[in-house]
Amino acid sequence: MARIALGIPVPRRTDPRGALPDVSDRPASPALVDRFGRAATDLRVSLTDFCNLRCSYCMPESGLTFLRRDQLLSTEEIVRLVRIGVEELGVEQVRFTGGEPLTRPDLEEILAGCAALPGRPELSLTTNAIGLDHRAAGLAAAGLDRINVSLDTVVSETFERITRRPLLHRVLEGIDGARAAGLSPIKINAVILPGVNDHELPDLLAWCLERDLQLRVIEQMPLDADHAWDRGAMVTAGAVREILDERFVLSPAPVAREGAPAELFDVAARDGGEHRGRLGIIASVTEPFCADCRRTRLTAEGSVRTCLFSREETDLRTALRSGATDAQVADLWRAAHWGKKAGHGMDRADFVPPERPMSAIGG
Repeated sequence: MARIALGIPVPRRTDPRGALPDVSDRPASPALVDRFGRAATDLRVSLTDFCNLRCSYCMPESGLTFLRRDQLLSTEEIVRLVRIGVEELGVEQVRFTGGEPLTRPDLEEILAGCAALPGRPELSLTTNAIGLDHRAAGLAAAGLDRINVSLDTVVSETFERITRRPLLHRVLEGIDGARAAGLSPIKINAVILPGVNDHELPDLLAWCLERDLQLRVIEQMPLDADHAWDRGAMVTAGAVREILDERFVLSPAPVAREGAPAELFDVAARDGGEHRGRLGIIASVTEPFCADCRRTRLTAEGSVRTCLFSREETDLRTALRSGATDAQVADLWRAAHWGKKAGHGMDRADFVPPERPMSAIGG
């Protein structure tokens, strides 16, 4: 496990210490364990930092410089890292993110390579669905199991205000294409912003329930490129429940959470009490679930992040391109994950958000 025995360049780690964590006290476990007894089985892989929308809570309107093609992990490197995660580290679920993963022309090839792995993991995708109507069938055939679609509103004017693009119709066409391809369940990820779309939330939930879509309401997080996030002004999970209370009855769903980001609720109409579907609320800021976090992350250029809000990364791409074996890469990954902190620390006065915005990290 020791770095000095690997015989490859020590990977870049972007923290003040400039080195991987001390793993001398790490148990002899093949899993991605940390000092707090958690084991990561859910891998999030960012495929690109590029996106064709410019959502205000994620990206600036202009001025971003994106990664060059040679800086991105290749198709083969992505499949190899997923294989190492599955075979060496106990990964069971893989979600591909971005940026916008549909902008990768090799997405089908990546999915097919991962779907062919022994011990095949569950494969999912988080997307804005632009162009999904033309690719959904091919993605399903390649091995994609399900999708999450980022959609904060179904009002075109509000959509354009948030995303800075008049493309709501393209997203809706993509959702229809996913449904026709049999990708199920389809989950809708909505970030709720004060004075922008919070008043539309009951209608958005009703719209999802009518179409058998599972809404996931997400608290705005300090991952915007403009660093304009204001904890005092955000719409909290508690406020979400209050907003929905006038039209819906939310009851805790009788299912084990098992490390999932979303707290699930069964939804009934308040006027009749009929069960209509299920809602998830992801309260990363005000009701954090760090104690049972089971996620590990890879950026589009092949760096391990142990937390969405981490300010530290460990470069695996250099190891891959320097001839490291699978076992050596797995050891580097284990060492990085051993340094995972107990929580994201947003409740601390000295919390500093990561420099990289959500689009450059992967959701």
